Amino acid sequence: MDNFARLLKESWALVEGDRDRLGEYFYARLFLLDPTLRQLFPAEMAGQGNRLLDAIVTAIQVMDDVESFEEYLRSLGRDHRKYHVDAGHYETAGIALLDALRTTAGDGWNLEYDHAWRDTYAAITEKMGAGAAADENPPFWHAEVLTHERHGPDTAVLTVRALQHPLRWRAGQYVSVEAPRHLPRVWRTYSVANAPNDDDVLEFHVRTPPGAGWLSGVLVRRTKPGDLLRVAAPMGSMTVDRSSERDILCVAGGVGLAPIKALVEDLATWNRTRWVHVFYGDRRAEDLYGLAGLRELVAAHPWLSVTPACSQDPDFGGEQGDVVEVVSRYGPWTTHDCYVAGSARLVRNTLRALAGDDVPPAHVRYDTFGEL
Repeated sequence: MDNFARLLKESWALVEGDRDRLGEYFYARLFLLDPTLRQLFPAEMAGQGNRLLDAIVTAIQVMDDVESFEEYLRSLGRDHRKYHVDAGHYETAGIALLDALRTTAGDGWNLEYDHAWRDTYAAITEKMGAGAAADENPPFWHAEVLTHERHGPDTAVLTVRALQHPLRWRAGQYVSVEAPRHLPRVWRTYSVANAPNDDDVLEFHVRTPPGAGWLSGVLVRRTKPGDLLRVAAPMGSMTVDRSSERDILCVAGGVGLAPIKALVEDLATWNRTRWVHVFYGDRRAEDLYGLAGLRELVAAHPWLSVTPACSQDPDFGGEQGDVVEVVSRYGPWTTHDCYVAGSARLVRNTLRALAGDDVPPAHVRYDTFGEL
C-alpha cells in the first residue's frame, strides 16, 4: 500500500492542475463505452466532474490510514447503491478513468503509474462492492419535509422524517440528498445537524451563496413542508471517541455548525466529565443563525462553552476576527480532541493552527468535501 500510495500521489500531481479536462474526458469516455450509463446522471452535467475528482482526492488523502481507507470505501459502496450501479458499471468506469488519467497526464505518465492505478482501482471497487453487498438498508430513504425556516436570503434550516424504514446515523455524519421533483438524479452531501433519535427526524442546514450548487438553491428557496426528498446512507467519521478522556474543541464556520451541533446534542445525552469548547464564526452577526440554539445548550450544560466570532462586523459584541484566529488566541489545544467543520479554507487554516499547537493528527477529526 505504501508504494501504491506514493505512485498514486505522484501521478495525481500530473493531472490535478487540469481537473476540468480530466472530468470531461472521463465522462465522455464513460458514455462512449456504455451509452446506457448516461441515464444514471443528471441532465445537466456541470460540476459532476468535480464530484468525481473530490472522491478521488478524498480516497488519496485517507489511504495512508488503512482502517479509515477501508471504512471510507465501504461507506462509498453503500452510498453508491442509490445510483443502482453494478459490477459491470465499476469495470467500465475503471477503463474510462485510466484512459482519462493517461490522456490528461500526457508524456509524464508511465507504466508504473498505470499498474498502480489499475491494481488500486480493483481493490477500491472490491471493498465498495463488499460494503454495498453487506448493507441491508434500502438504497435510499424517502423523507418528508416537516419544517422549513429561512434565515436571511441564503440560509435555511429544515427537518425531514425518513419514511418506511428506520434510518440510523451517528452524530457528526453526513448523507446525500436528492430533490427528485425539482432536480432528479442530482445528489449533494449535507451534514446531519441533530443527534440520532427514535423518530427518524434529520435536520439540515443549507446555505446557497453565489456559486453554490443548484440543489442547495432548491432546498433553500423552493422546498416546503410536505415535499418529498430522498436521503442516502450516512457516511463520515467525524464522530466523538467515547473512550477518550480528553476535553473537546469544536470549530465551526457558517453552516459547518450542522455537524458540530449534532455532536454537542449527542454529548448532552452522556457526557459528564469532559469540557467542550465551541467556536462558531461567520462574517456578520446576522449570519450566526444558530447562536441562539447554542446558547440554550450552554444554559443547560455547565461543561459547554460557546465563543462566537465575526470577521466583518465591527459592531458585534463578541470576538472580532476570523474564527481560526480567535481559536488560536484561546489556545493552545494540545491536550484536546478537536472537531472542525466549515469551508475548505476554514478547515485547512484550522488544521494548520492546530498543528502549530502540536495537536496530534489522530486527535483531529473533520470531513473533507474536496481538496484541502
